[in-house]
Amino acid sequence: MPEVIFNGPEGRIEGRYHHANDPNAPVALLLHPHPEYGGTMNNRVVYAMYQAFVKRGFSTLRFNFRGVGRSQGKFDNGQGELSDAATALDWMQGHNPNASTCWIAGFSFGAWISMQLMMRRPEISGFISASPPASIYDFSFLAPCPASGLLIHGKSDEVVPVGSVDKLVEKLSSQKNIEIDYRTIDKCDHYFSEHLDNMLKHVEDYLDKRLVEKAA
Repeated sequence: MPEVIFNGPEGRIEGRYHHANDPNAPVALLLHPHPEYGGTMNNRVVYAMYQAFVKRGFSTLRFNFRGVGRSQGKFDNGQGELSDAATALDWMQGHNPNASTCWIAGFSFGAWISMQLMMRRPEISGFISASPPASIYDFSFLAPCPASGLLIHGKSDEVVPVGSVDKLVEKLSSQKNIEIDYRTIDKCDHYFSEHLDNMLKHVEDYLDKRLVEKAA
């Protein structure tokens, strides 16, 4: 899991990157929670999802948004962080020019940024959105949502009420040609504090299902 440094819009960006042996391996980009509330690329939910992709043969990158860790710059309310994510995806694609597919995953604030990036990058064919902050940020840009994916949320989320995610999923599921797999976890909070293993099982199950479909 080598440390990488690459140039971002506001200077240096710090990341951790696993390069798959297969030159045609798919790629996955992982985005962390809100920088002003302690979010970093080493967040345990982000790390768990990162490992799930690595185990399945993806070239996988997680990184610190501007102003976090050794990444330069300062928090920019989402707009700059979206630019950071686009730059990170460019960097990873530069190292994987023959990648078969591209996935994106994010946790909380990172889920919001990841889904904005998906709207701008048609090569993204799958997503995982953990605790999407549907009651805090506007997700109306997903019209239409360009790819199928997994949304996973705790039923006892104290930060983002599960009802707001229910409404988001209802809206996305009404669109044609995509499938939204929505999974909720009983007695689970926003951070999957006591339910990380359960959350990871859902992520791995969904990835395995999608990868088998692609191979068929």
